[in-house]
Amino acid sequence: MRPLTVWVVSDGRAGIENQALGLAEAVQRLTPAEITIKHIRWRPRADKLPVFLKTPALLDPSSDSVTPEPGQAWPDLWIATGRATLPLSLAVRRQSIGRTFVVQTQDPRLSPSRFDMVVAPAHDELAGDNVFRITGSPHRVTPARIASAAADMADRIAPLPRPLVAVLIGGRSAAFDLTEAHAADLADRIARAIRTAGGSLLLTFSRRTPVAARAVMVDRLGKLPGIIWDERGPNPYFAFLGAADHVLVTEDSANMAAEAAATGRPVHILPMVPRKPGGKFARLHADLEGRGATRPFAATLPVWTYAPLAETDLAARAVLEAMAAR
Repeated sequence: MRPLTVWVVSDGRAGIENQALGLAEAVQRLTPAEITIKHIRWRPRADKLPVFLKTPALLDPSSDSVTPEPGQAWPDLWIATGRATLPLSLAVRRQSIGRTFVVQTQDPRLSPSRFDMVVAPAHDELAGDNVFRITGSPHRVTPARIASAAADMADRIAPLPRPLVAVLIGGRSAAFDLTEAHAADLADRIARAIRTAGGSLLLTFSRRTPVAARAVMVDRLGKLPGIIWDERGPNPYFAFLGAADHVLVTEDSANMAAEAAATGRPVHILPMVPRKPGGKFARLHADLEGRGATRPFAATLPVWTYAPLAETDLAARAVLEAMAAR
């Protein structure tokens, strides 16, 4: 049998792309597949048009081609993530005349029936015959990938005193904020927990972390043994997850929380300043806590165990089963 051809489509932002790419890689672990990554961007005047008025002709010239080259076929599987990809997913499903199985991750805010499958976070509460719900979102965290990344940094990580505490800091969003004062308080509580345990810090930030919050946390945590990513070179996010004995993650990121829960290590949820309390984040964290993966951070580092979440693998199996059934 020839390998499946899989196109992974996003606007190129790492947090968005990793959802589609993670699902594609999970498919590839189950069956031979050739993955092609496509980055797209709309022309400025077209970007704000309604989904149904956008056509591939309105894409920015810097975008990758989303139609087959002459003599080539449509891909077997199209996996797309993010609002920017919705018009293209609809067009590919129509133009390929059923040749391509179209999967959209996240809640598309359109009828799921417009796609062959939607892989959606359970906390979005999307329902439909072709909706496959998982805890969190698809991602690229696997035991092999994070172990390999940690091994690549072994010369820096191995000498550090344990326990190793990975701290993953998000930032400002529609639902949460990270003020300078709150960042200082979080940093002091994290430092106290690590010092009490006699461990080390592995700290990284997201693109959404406010500059002032980042600065105050680096200042207050910089005297601990460990590694603080200085934004030079690739983000050591996977390596930190692979090496950590504990993971601390801010509550604003569904992606980081779900990825941390795939490690099997205790995941401590760091509070943020709420802007819109409750809602989908409350449902996500209740789900993760109910599955034994997470607990609210209490400035201590208790140890517990749970079965690592493998939601992306479950979604990949569902995609292949649906393709086979069709």
